[in-house]
Amino acid sequence: MSDHTYTLRFASPDCTKENIALVGGKNASLGELMEAGDEVQVPPGFAVTTDFYEAFLDEQSLGAYVSDRLSDVDVDDDNAVAAASEDIRERIQAAEFSDFLTEELESAWWALQAETGGEDLQVAVRSSATAEDLPDASFAGQQDTYLNVTDFDAVVDRTKACMASLFTARAITYREKHGFDRDEVGISVGIQKMVDARTSGVMFTLNPANGDRSKVRIESNWGLGEAVVSGTVTPDSFLVDKPVYKIVDRNVSEKNVMTVPTDAGTEEVEVGGERRDVPSLTADEIIKLTDLAKAIERHYDEPQDIEWAIEETGDDKRFFVLQSRPETAWNDEDERTRSAGSGPGSSSSAADRILDRL
Repeated sequence: MSDHTYTLRFASPDCTKENIALVGGKNASLGELMEAGDEVQVPPGFAVTTDFYEAFLDEQSLGAYVSDRLSDVDVDDDNAVAAASEDIRERIQAAEFSDFLTEELESAWWALQAETGGEDLQVAVRSSATAEDLPDASFAGQQDTYLNVTDFDAVVDRTKACMASLFTARAITYREKHGFDRDEVGISVGIQKMVDARTSGVMFTLNPANGDRSKVRIESNWGLGEAVVSGTVTPDSFLVDKPVYKIVDRNVSEKNVMTVPTDAGTEEVEVGGERRDVPSLTADEIIKLTDLAKAIERHYDEPQDIEWAIEETGDDKRFFVLQSRPETAWNDEDERTRSAGSGPGSSSSAADRILDRL
């Protein structure tokens, strides 16, 4: 088994886009971000690799079961696909990791605890499929994410659940209709330290309303970023001119709900009345986020959409980048030309753009 890599730290030089087949698109991006400059801070973590996933399937004969269960499913029959999805996901989640794989995962878990300096480690467990962000396919958003996971047993359960989510009804149908065989799309799982976010959100390194690359669109809300990405809340929105850091469009919304961590994961709670109409970012924070956007765009040499969070304890404030992926809505020159009439002050939501791609 020495020819395989079962876990890989994001900080490893091998956790890059050259190894998407091993760590998936999301985890490869996190590894890449760690090379984007000292100002770009990424919460530490590790990938449970596709080698781990394939070993798990082989040891438990799950690959053969999946192939057999899907062999005669009509993907145009929603009920048949849903039934197959439920059977496959239940079979995967009920199976046990071998002692060897459990030891590999546990070793990486304890190493992350040591790196982060304590036993009260809270992590996000995120799916990272090998086909994410392909130019001719949109696999993003098809697999599961679990937040605020707090112990090793839960990490094991959530890791299996992420692997099982490769076989959601939506994912099964999408792969079949776009000509992807089961063996063409693997899955890795990212285990990453949670950020205790005061404010978080998304930003595009261009104006998502018209493709203007001289701008950065930043959207933010109190708490964790899920309320922004899911569209649950109308976030604060700021459009910044990159060269001079001037805010050319500003919309502070009434923010009624926020996502917070709980013992069971996360939940949405009401925002206190005194903060609902208060900007969730200061001018200095907007400048810092713009600097981060520019640094990340320089690193990838193409427009990005980025998830970020700010953690604040007393006078200590830290800016974390949680994810960055290529911006795809404005890659087509014809679409850019057709939409050139949109003004820089448009309220088109960056989060809406993300949701449109999911």
